[in-house]
Amino acid sequence: MNTRQAGGRAAALAKYGMLVGGTAILAFGLYNVHRQSNITEGGVLGLVLFFDHWLGVTPALVSPVLDAFCYLIGFRFLGREFAKCSLVASLSFACWYALFERFPPLLPSLREHPVAAALLGACFVGLGVGLAVRAGGAAGGDDALAMTISHLTKCPIARAYLFTDVVVLALSSTYIPLKNLLCSLLTVTISSFLIGRVQTIRLGKKPPKGALAPAK
Repeated sequence: MNTRQAGGRAAALAKYGMLVGGTAILAFGLYNVHRQSNITEGGVLGLVLFFDHWLGVTPALVSPVLDAFCYLIGFRFLGREFAKCSLVASLSFACWYALFERFPPLLPSLREHPVAAALLGACFVGLGVGLAVRAGGAAGGDDALAMTISHLTKCPIARAYLFTDVVVLALSSTYIPLKNLLCSLLTVTISSFLIGRVQTIRLGKKPPKGALAPAK
């Protein structure tokens, strides 16, 4: 095996390891923090809940349709490498979440402390999604849409995430109590910032091949 082949395999292992690690962190946070505390998100998840509340359309139908639509947009503008990494990320997230569901939550419920839940949940989402995006994959339709917007507009990915989240939270304000809405806004603001930081931080080496280039 020559040096180039060895370097290519090492880069691939680093990239997919980052995808698997990132989705593990994301799944852990959503199960142990968001699910227990009823902290909602923006993006596709928030839109699914919006349609469920006002139109009575089941999330089981709306969620895969919206995710598929966002993935198709991502594939159109970000290419095959994005699709391959996103498939790995999606399957990894599903497996991790299914594993965590087999056990009781490892963290105490923060339902009575929504601000603390918003802050902690944002850290898990920001770090987990940030690692997946840095490796070039999307764990859900939200990520695919934000990555596409960032690619097309050349804006930082943190702004792309925040834009989509705030739009959906604005729609959600028609039925979500103000206190919960403010906590959700805190969550998406912090998680968007962290995603951008994790995706663009320099570690002395180039990001894995196929990763989304940081927007300036």
